[in-house]
Amino acid sequence: MIPMTLRDISTVLSGQLVLNPESTEELVVAGPSDTDSRVIEQGGIFFAKPGEFTDGHNFVDQAVARGAALVVVNRKVDVAVPQILVSDTVDALAALAKEVVARVRAQGHLKVVGITGSNGKTTTKNLVATMCAQQGETIWPIASFNNEVGAPLTMLKVTLATRFLILELGASGIGHIARLTALAPLDVAVVLMVGLAHAGEFGGIDNTVIAKSEIVQGLLPEGVAILNRDDHRVASMTTHAPGRVVWFGRTHGCDVQGIDVESTLSGTHFDVSVFGETATVRFRVIGEHHVMNALAALAVGHELGFPLADCIAALESVTLAERWRMQVFSGRDITVINDAYNASPDSMAAALKTLVHVTPPGSRRIAVLGAMAELGEYSGEEHDRIALLLVRLNIDLVIVVGNDARRLHVSSVNEGSWAGESVFFETPEEAYDYLVADLRPRDVVLVKSSNSANLRFLGDRLGETYA
Repeated sequence: MIPMTLRDISTVLSGQLVLNPESTEELVVAGPSDTDSRVIEQGGIFFAKPGEFTDGHNFVDQAVARGAALVVVNRKVDVAVPQILVSDTVDALAALAKEVVARVRAQGHLKVVGITGSNGKTTTKNLVATMCAQQGETIWPIASFNNEVGAPLTMLKVTLATRFLILELGASGIGHIARLTALAPLDVAVVLMVGLAHAGEFGGIDNTVIAKSEIVQGLLPEGVAILNRDDHRVASMTTHAPGRVVWFGRTHGCDVQGIDVESTLSGTHFDVSVFGETATVRFRVIGEHHVMNALAALAVGHELGFPLADCIAALESVTLAERWRMQVFSGRDITVINDAYNASPDSMAAALKTLVHVTPPGSRRIAVLGAMAELGEYSGEEHDRIALLLVRLNIDLVIVVGNDARRLHVSSVNEGSWAGESVFFETPEEAYDYLVADLRPRDVVLVKSSNSANLRFLGDRLGETYA
C-alpha cells in the first residue's frame, strides 16, 4: 500500500479516528491490509469484518499481536493501537481501495485490467499476470480473490511503482461487478464466456449476461473491451463498449485467432494470429478449452504494447494454470488430471472432451465426477446432459461421488446400454478404495466436480499415490 497518514485514512473512510497515547494524526501507515488476523503483517491495517459465522472484532487483539498498526472497526474496541470507527468495515475497505488506486493512477503509468467470465477467470488472470510481471511491477489476486472483499484487498497492494493491476472480477448477482469497477475503472476489460456457472444465484442466463456486461461498462472512456467472438452472448456486449473492441476466438474474423489446436498430455499446441502477426504457441497447460484463455491473454498483451514473442514466451513458461485446474500427475504408468476446483456444465463438458483427446490409444478413460453446484432450476437437466455426453464420448469408466451427484450416475446408466461402466459411491474415501483396486497401467483418470464436493482432495490423494 502507498504511505498514508492516519488523518488521511480517517478522512477517506469518513470515520472517527481514536488515537492511542503514542500516536498522532501524522503517523504514516503503509503496511498491507487484510480482514484475516492470521495473515496481518507488521505495520498493516486490520479491517474487522463481521462474518456469517464469526466476527472480526473478536480477533483484533490477534491482529495487533501480529503487528497491525491500525484497526478499522464498527464499534470501539480496547486496543493499544489507533482505531478508526466506521459504520461498515466492508464499505470502508472499498473506499480506501478506491483512493489508493486513484492516487497511484494519478502518477500516470498504472494500467488496470479486469477479467470476468463464467469459466476461465483465474487461469486467464494468471496468464496475463505472468506476461505483465515480465514488463514491470504487477499486482494480481491470489487464488480467486474476486469479490467485494478480495478485490479491494488486491487493489490496496498497489504502490507508486506498480505498472499493472490485474483484477479477477466475480459476481453472483447484478451490480456486483459494477461495484468493483467503480473502485478501479478499467483500461482493459476481458469477457471470456457466459455460461450456466452460478446461474442459480443469478436467477437465469439473461441476468448472467447483464451482470457480466458490467465489466465493459466499467471501462474508462478510452478503454478497450476484449470480447470472445465465438460466444454470441459475449459478442452482444459490444453495444456497451465506450471505445474499441478487440475480438478473440477460433473463428474467422477474430483479431486474435487460434488455429490448428492439438491437445496431448504434455500440453496444448496451437498457431495464433495476432492482428496479422502469426506464431506457434507450445502451451504446457492441457485442455483445448484453455486455448481461449491464452488467446484472451495474448489480446491483453497486445493492447498493453508487449511484443508478441514476449507474450508467447510468458505463456510457454506456465506449466500449471492453478492448483486443482487441469493439474496433471504422471507416474507409475497412471496419469491423474485433477480439475476439481470448480465445475459448471461448460467446464465439465470441456474437461471430459479433453480426457478423450489426450488419452493415448489403448488406454482407459476414467472420469471421477461430483456434483455441479449453484445451477438452481437448471441442475437436473444439466446433470442429465453431462450423462448423455459421457455415453457419447464412450468414457470407459465413470465413478460418481456424493449424493448430490447421484442423478448423474442414474442418468448415465439410463442413457447407455452399459454394464458396470458407471458406479456410484457416497464418499470420496469409498471411491479412492475402489480406484486403487481397479486402476491399471496406462489409465488416464480425470477428477472433476464443484468445489463443494471436495473431490479436489481425492484428486490430490490419487496423484500422490501414483505420481
